[in-house]
Amino acid sequence: MDPLWILVAFGMGFLAQQLRLPPLVGFLAAGFALHALGAEGGPLLQQLADLGVTLLLFTIGLKLRPRSLLAAEVWGSASVHMLLSVLLVAGLLISLGAAGLASFALLDWRAAAVIGFALSFSSTVFAIKILEQRAELKSRHGQIAIGILIIQDIFAVVFLTLATDKTPSLWAVALLALPLIRPLLNGLLVRCGHGEVQVLYGLVVAVSASTLFELVGMKGDLGALIIGVLLSSQPKSTELARSLLSFKDLLLLGFFLSIGINALPSWADLAIASALVLLLPLKTLLFHLLLAGFRLRARTAFLSALSLANYSEFGLIVAAVGVSAGWIGQQWLMIMAVALAISFVFAAVLNANAHNLYAYAEGYIRPKQVRALRAGDEPVDLGGAEILVMGMGRVGSGGYDAMREVYADRVRGIDSDAVQVARHKQAGRNVILGDAEDADFWDGVDAANLRLVMLAMPTLGDMLQTVTRLRAVGYQGPIAAVAKHEDELKLLEAVGVRAAFNFYAEAGAGFAAHVLQQLPLDNDAQTEAVEVLGKGASEKRASTKAALESTVS
Repeated sequence: MDPLWILVAFGMGFLAQQLRLPPLVGFLAAGFALHALGAEGGPLLQQLADLGVTLLLFTIGLKLRPRSLLAAEVWGSASVHMLLSVLLVAGLLISLGAAGLASFALLDWRAAAVIGFALSFSSTVFAIKILEQRAELKSRHGQIAIGILIIQDIFAVVFLTLATDKTPSLWAVALLALPLIRPLLNGLLVRCGHGEVQVLYGLVVAVSASTLFELVGMKGDLGALIIGVLLSSQPKSTELARSLLSFKDLLLLGFFLSIGINALPSWADLAIASALVLLLPLKTLLFHLLLAGFRLRARTAFLSALSLANYSEFGLIVAAVGVSAGWIGQQWLMIMAVALAISFVFAAVLNANAHNLYAYAEGYIRPKQVRALRAGDEPVDLGGAEILVMGMGRVGSGGYDAMREVYADRVRGIDSDAVQVARHKQAGRNVILGDAEDADFWDGVDAANLRLVMLAMPTLGDMLQTVTRLRAVGYQGPIAAVAKHEDELKLLEAVGVRAAFNFYAEAGAGFAAHVLQQLPLDNDAQTEAVEVLGKGASEKRASTKAALESTVS
């Protein structure tokens, strides 16, 4: 990989970002551009791509809750969707061949079924990136989408094992003992501390697991996923995933470049690939109908389906196996690569406007929602709460505790992460599982009882959408919010947030005042600083207290 590659990848990724598309779309385009310039991939690029995918699956495993795969809406939707996709696509391709179209005339049922199977997958890489950007990995719809993707990956591993005649060796049985080394893995992770040693530990564990699975005749990526799952219960697993994030993203650059750098499509390939992309709305609709049929909220089903509205890198692997086995021609591998690239653009546009799209479709979708919703999706009863804290991370939890000291049981917390909610309940906090951006969440909520709402959510978009939802249900009371940047404060104030709190600026000032008040200082200048900051902090606390009292009273 020479500097020209890096320059082209940066340029295309930057251009995609300015167009509000994921940078990975630009990286795919960079691969095609590099091929046009005469560049060739080579083994180094392929190794980087493989390592990037291995780390991706490892970090997915770190965040995965295995029991979520057992939910009927996950494995049921994934299985039925895959079966119907294969039947529908294969039937369509055979029909086109029977109609006399040359590109489809040579396809038999086995070839058509392989293409349908390849197109049934959705991209794990794309979905994770989209959900990460929107801070929705731990949301209800994010977890469902990830669960479906994992089930699809399992199907892919089974297919690749059978199709390549690569039978696992007898030693593969020994992999069943992997859970026994979990205490050792957890202990090493704790002993690694923070920083570069922790990053290296993640790399070593992921690559070692991948190599081990390859040695016993199984897919290496599956090993990285499983070892990540074994570490997922360790409290430091989230920190490890964050530490690997930038490194993983850099290596995935190699994966996206490798897709486009091998060949340029012909005009015929582009036409067929574009026609395949026209099937994506049907694929997305089928996901939505299946998830809604499993009694999920309309919004949960809608956003989960949009996350899966693309084709997958695993589809390319399936197509490559079909080519090597002689089931389909080399032309179809290029068609799949182009369809994948176009599908990413299609899905990027959809997901960039996912919440707005649901707002438009809500009036049509919600009336058709199944009323007997699954556990965790039922309408929420706030139990007469007067103060809501939306987002129960570290900042929200601190705000909740402070407000509860004054207003006792009139305070409720809301969070979309089921694990976080369970932890808060164990700690004695009254926290409800729910996605505040979801209009369905507010069904049955008596907004007349609310007197103050505090927003401590991860992104500005979440908070702006929640303000919209609050006003839609008739809440006209005061709203407070936490922001990280000055421009965010202005946007929040523009939509009516009365008390916007600059987290970094206010926390720094509060920290300085607290330290200078607590530490014994001797010289006059420092003593004067203590008095000044102490007076300022006291005035700030008095002002804040008065504002809250006037707001809530």
